[in-house]
Amino acid sequence: MSGRKIIHVDCDCFYAAIEMRDDPRLAGRPLAVGGAPDRRGVIATCNYEARAYGVHSAMPARQALKLCPELLIVRPRFEAYKVVSREIQRILRDYSELVEPLSLDEAYLDVSASPHFSGSATRIAQDVRRRVWQELRITVSAGVAPNKFLAKIASDWRKPDGLFVIPPAEVEAFVAELPVSRLHGVGKVTAERLARLGVRTCAELRQWSRLALMREFGSFGERLALLARGIDERPVTVDSRRQSLSVERTYERDLPDLAACLEQLPPLLEALDGRLARLDGGYRPDKPFVKVKFHDFTQTTLEQAGAGRDLDSYRLLLGAAFARGARPVRLLGVGVRLLDRRGEGEQLELFAR
Repeated sequence: MSGRKIIHVDCDCFYAAIEMRDDPRLAGRPLAVGGAPDRRGVIATCNYEARAYGVHSAMPARQALKLCPELLIVRPRFEAYKVVSREIQRILRDYSELVEPLSLDEAYLDVSASPHFSGSATRIAQDVRRRVWQELRITVSAGVAPNKFLAKIASDWRKPDGLFVIPPAEVEAFVAELPVSRLHGVGKVTAERLARLGVRTCAELRQWSRLALMREFGSFGERLALLARGIDERPVTVDSRRQSLSVERTYERDLPDLAACLEQLPPLLEALDGRLARLDGGYRPDKPFVKVKFHDFTQTTLEQAGAGRDLDSYRLLLGAAFARGARPVRLLGVGVRLLDRRGEGEQLELFAR
């Protein structure tokens, strides 16, 4: 084990928490932040009262209201969220300069060399949570572990308003029981492939050699072999390089034709606009692009320099991308390339969440 001490902090239902904090009348009732249902809006986040009805992020607002007729949907106030996010990052940097924000509401800290609390990562995480609540009235869940992969899992272990620690000596036993679906980078498709191979837990995954996994999954197979043993050497990166920003949706039923795909564009673009609103001012949107994954898992991405980011421009792009396969579609994505204003036009990379 590397000896590193990594903390992952994750605010609980961040946007909704700020809305409830700023208007206490909203507390205790099902609440979501997102787009209007009559405009095919989508849910950005919701509080735990709404989640009890099955409401979740990225869900169409109309569907959310069917599940929870009492649901109150408020429009997002991204400027307010950015202010709180900056305050949280200010608190985090009191404990370490190695802070890697992942979004407005979550970040990694490397406190391996921190002098605070005699170097105790657990006590640092406790103090971070205390201060964020006392100063900002926002609850934060935190995970402490020897690497990023495990710290992120740990922060989700006792949500909301929880703290979970995975000491180095317990990593092997903890990871052995993990479902492979919890591994970083393992989505639904990969988890299903592993299940067909009889692999559902990391203990079962460890029975496969690195070479066998590479034959089955390519270069990602080597990553799987390491994660199954709790190994993740990715550093906490202070200046994340960003190239693009996008949103995508996998549909429960394949979209049969281009017309069905075009119907999905408005909510996708609304979600993309929400992500762009959260982007800091150091980046400028550039070329728009679309991604299409067909029912047979083949996929294509198409972008166009000089095109606008309006609905009609994305319609043209989607039509051209669909024509490359002209068959049912399981996933659609829309996005933009980014130019870094701080780096004289150098493109940076953002992996959308």
